[in-house]
Amino acid sequence: MTKEKTRPAGLAAIDREMARQHTDAIASFEAAADMAAKAAASLKRTGRLLLLGMGGSHAVNRAVEPLYRAAGIDAIALPLSEQLGQPLSLEGRTIFMTSQSGESAEVLRWFNETGGTADTFGLTLEGTSFLARTAPSLVGAGGTELAFAATRSLTVSFALHLAIFAALGQEPARALAVLRAPETPDIEPALSALADVATVVTSGRRLQGAAEALALGLTELSRRPCFSLEGGQLRHGPMEMLGPSVGVVLFRGNDATADLVTAMAVSAVETGAPVIIFDGSEEEAVPGCVTLRFKPETGLAAIFQMLPVAQSLMIAFADERVENAGTPVRSTKITRSE
Repeated sequence: MTKEKTRPAGLAAIDREMARQHTDAIASFEAAADMAAKAAASLKRTGRLLLLGMGGSHAVNRAVEPLYRAAGIDAIALPLSEQLGQPLSLEGRTIFMTSQSGESAEVLRWFNETGGTADTFGLTLEGTSFLARTAPSLVGAGGTELAFAATRSLTVSFALHLAIFAALGQEPARALAVLRAPETPDIEPALSALADVATVVTSGRRLQGAAEALALGLTELSRRPCFSLEGGQLRHGPMEMLGPSVGVVLFRGNDATADLVTAMAVSAVETGAPVIIFDGSEEEAVPGCVTLRFKPETGLAAIFQMLPVAQSLMIAFADERVENAGTPVRSTKITRSE
């Protein structure tokens, strides 16, 4: 008789977060309208945006960075630690400071050193946090995320940005429809394809931020050196690492960069690497790849489609490799030191 594996406590905690992320995201969008209007008014006035955050928060910023640019905002996302050491000028910029806990060491230091600005807004899950007390903030529903790797907090943070885009005049209906009726393609073929890899590299073009969020979660949970490279950067040299022991996970949305992701998939398959495509495009499937197909979407709707399924894949990947996946051994949920 085969003994059934007990679900690690850390993964069980993540399961609980993920189970509520769609409802919390919708509630976050609805509750954030007033503050989102103020943030949008700042963006309309300055036309320039600096997105600051660490870890999963920076991945969120990277994912929405191209969306703000498409909306006519001169947006750039930087790790907060980089801004502290090699700062861009804050003058004439709206600042979005994202911190799920609102208590990270870098957040405290940035406000202590700069005092913030009149156009600084926080995005956080904790309404009583330092960030929420210090700056006008969009606060996500459901309170602090308790599990180690970011899942619900990412989806909720994207919902806060959806509220800002709505305040800028964009129609949120498609993204909300995805949250209300999420797709759940089978991840087993993708998991099987990655069974023998030593590491995973994730990549995208316009969806590169989603790829970075997945790579961070894979690394945190599996304790393997998984990482992300934007599609052009992967093409310029790092293709040398690809082969049967390196899994490749690509994100392809229904946008003008889809053909570039397709070309990368073709090249990656030729190396012998197992290739997974999270596909929300209208492109044909790439022979030799495992394709997780979604309805054609772009922007936040595509992110809301793909990210929870990618999270399920990262959890299952880690659970096959680590006995106590989800329980950090060298990190903490809230990073209070630099």
